[in-house]
Amino acid sequence: MILSCNNVSKSFGENAVLSRVNFLLNERERAAVIGVNGCGKTTLFKIILGELSPSGGEVIFKAGTETGYFSQDITIDSENTIYGEMFGVFEDVYRLEEEKHTIEGQMKSADGAELERLMRKYDLISAEFENKNGFETESRIRGVIKGLGFSEEEAKKKINTLSGGQKTRAALGRLLLLSPDILLLDEPTNHLDIDSVRWLEAYLSSYSGTVVVISHDRYFIDRVTSKIIEIENGTAKVYNGNYSQYMSRKEKERESQLHRYINNQREIKKQQEAIAKLKSFNREKSIKRAESKEKALEKMEIVKSPDPLPERMRLKLVPGKESGNDVLSVEGLTKAYGNNRLFEDISIEIKKGERVALIGANGTGKTTIFKIITGLVRADKGIVKKGANVETGYFDQEHESLNQSKTIFDEISDENPKLTTTEIRNLLAALVFKGDDVFKPIGLLSGGEKGRTALAKLSLSKANLLLLDEPTNHLDIYSKELLEEALISFKGTVLFVSHDRYFINKVATRIIELTDKGIKNYSGNYDYYEEKKTESQAEAAAPREASENKLDWQKQKELLSEKRKTETRQKRLLAEAEQTEQKIEELEKLLETEEVATDPKKAEEAYNAKTELEERLLEIYDMLE
Repeated sequence: MILSCNNVSKSFGENAVLSRVNFLLNERERAAVIGVNGCGKTTLFKIILGELSPSGGEVIFKAGTETGYFSQDITIDSENTIYGEMFGVFEDVYRLEEEKHTIEGQMKSADGAELERLMRKYDLISAEFENKNGFETESRIRGVIKGLGFSEEEAKKKINTLSGGQKTRAALGRLLLLSPDILLLDEPTNHLDIDSVRWLEAYLSSYSGTVVVISHDRYFIDRVTSKIIEIENGTAKVYNGNYSQYMSRKEKERESQLHRYINNQREIKKQQEAIAKLKSFNREKSIKRAESKEKALEKMEIVKSPDPLPERMRLKLVPGKESGNDVLSVEGLTKAYGNNRLFEDISIEIKKGERVALIGANGTGKTTIFKIITGLVRADKGIVKKGANVETGYFDQEHESLNQSKTIFDEISDENPKLTTTEIRNLLAALVFKGDDVFKPIGLLSGGEKGRTALAKLSLSKANLLLLDEPTNHLDIYSKELLEEALISFKGTVLFVSHDRYFINKVATRIIELTDKGIKNYSGNYDYYEEKKTESQAEAAAPREASENKLDWQKQKELLSEKRKTETRQKRLLAEAEQTEQKIEELEKLLETEEVATDPKKAEEAYNAKTELEERLLEIYDMLE
């Protein structure tokens, strides 16, 4: 055990945010804390760090544990360059290296006892230098800088000249190099492009300490974590496994609990009716039987109904009219700022009904392309044509279209004067703005609240071409899922920029990758894109000569043997899966029988057996993938 939260509770006045939260983390474990925005995830982190005192319970660390914290708004403001800031993490290593060089110089002119003394000192310092992995320090620094998407030129810039997002990435890099025993990361992927997120996944997967992340990036959680701590209705529930396994188990648990609750309520009602009927006979025997049944009813286990799900937004996107088949044509687009050429001679064709993801590394110009299409920025060269009856709705990631001084209500009503107060309130309620929340000034809103306000405006635009620039930023997982559903059912056309791979995979029907060499089209979702990228990389790495690609006879034999073993193993697993599913069905039927449903002990035994089988079934499915 390296960290334990025991019955941790936190209230702010009468508002109870966390109630008796319990979980335990072991060394080198990777866990994700998930839940809707505002459920208390960041509050929990601050309690763990000691920045907030719990209202009840305690946080226990293994003795000597060092923690490191990355928050959503952390930045570095320094005169140092990025390189200088990273090198500063290893001041003690560079001090040892300097001492080594100093002693080396002194040994050249020393002899006798003095030389022996210097040699002993040199050996001690060298041992300490090696123990601190001094020879790997520079490669580690360069690896982190490159992995987080900084070019050589950017890494030489002073940090106080960088953008907010770059400063945040620099802060993340510095923390990773510090290598504390526990990393607490609050939304670490927000300012990273897809390549950098992939790098961070690999880095954290091999990290020597414990990692706890708050994240709404489902791909990231899937690939990094092996434990999910879900905060819902103020309490925590722990699930072993990644996000996909958590979702499957949670859904089954909820269905099972609801099923047990319904059966329990049905049985209670049945017994109450039987008691009432027996009493109505008004005979001594029937009254005694009624009393006996009443005692049995008092002892019967009362199954609790599933907790209500947290309130989630509802969103419907409906175009005002249908566009023509040719929706958007971009021809020969070129844009540069001074000597910085973003892209050159870019051409894109978008047809009606497509949902196209525009992806690429930070700085390749994705947002600039959107601003050129919407007329906010002029291209150096090129033409943008919109098809017949095309009406555009634009969601910009910085929310520059929102008036910071207006309230949410006024922002909607001023642009939609025909809407009644009731209609506006109903719309905002669907996006989880209720009561006096609708009168909050936009300038004081969180990123997630601004995003939901922008989505409210978008839903009223009646546009049939949606241009969405990072629409999932600051949205919680559940809101992302609802946005996915709204876009998939949208009867218009969508062009979007996103680094959320799960979101891209669900929504996109085509992917356009923007690189410094131009664009490349992939007709499919993100899984298809990754598959084709892997194939291309494999082809590029393959030897040119066909003879070098041939496997020798022995290798072919080994591969054939391995294939047979895999096929045998798959058949065995499939057979076990079928048997397990059959046993689960038998237990479900057993739980519905009167004999078991009215016997708490038998019901508990059957339910526990079913749960174990369901967990084993998930393990089998994982092995079959």
